[in-house]
Amino acid sequence: MSDVSGVRVDASEQARSGASRGGRPRDPALDESIIKATRRRLVLDGYSAMSLGDIAADAGVSRPTIYRRWANKLELTIDALDWGFRRQQDSYPPAPFEDMPAREAFTEAVRRVDPSYFNPDAMVLMGNFMGEALRTPELLDHLKERAVEPRVRLVEQVLAGLQDRGEVRRDLDRHTVATLCFGAYYSAFLRGEHRRGGLAEEVVAVLWPAIAWSDSAP
Repeated sequence: MSDVSGVRVDASEQARSGASRGGRPRDPALDESIIKATRRRLVLDGYSAMSLGDIAADAGVSRPTIYRRWANKLELTIDALDWGFRRQQDSYPPAPFEDMPAREAFTEAVRRVDPSYFNPDAMVLMGNFMGEALRTPELLDHLKERAVEPRVRLVEQVLAGLQDRGEVRRDLDRHTVATLCFGAYYSAFLRGEHRRGGLAEEVVAVLWPAIAWSDSAP
């Protein structure tokens, strides 16, 4: 994991500086074209099978253009993932969870657990990276750190706030509830039900009676 962190920091620092490896000014539009081509190839081919040559052809650039920006396929892939994570965060509407009605706050947190909230191909990407668990484990580690844990923690944090407000059971296992919410999206995808919408509301409708505080709750 330390290697992955090092790559990510180097890539992000390079992006912030606006300079390529050769010291030339970076072209943000060209960078984004390469990033988007990489994300498309990750969906179509998977990490192991995709090539920098195909990415270059899709982006309309040369391989040296890519190598001036990223040292290797792993570094480029991590930057492409981080690009998507940032845009997903930017796509969330404002949600003052602490001021929202309890069930509404929980539902919004469950909605944001959806891997496909921003990217409809996210579940395919997740599956591809799970398939890399043995070949390139640092990719799955990065995905867990940047995409999985923040979503699951949000549900846990919202539930903790609702516990403080006396809205949900004091003995609630927040971790398990958050894990169930996250897993619901994978189940819906595998059952072919992921595109019909309303899953967050359906999950909450089942869970809420079991987790909401009542006079009989411990």
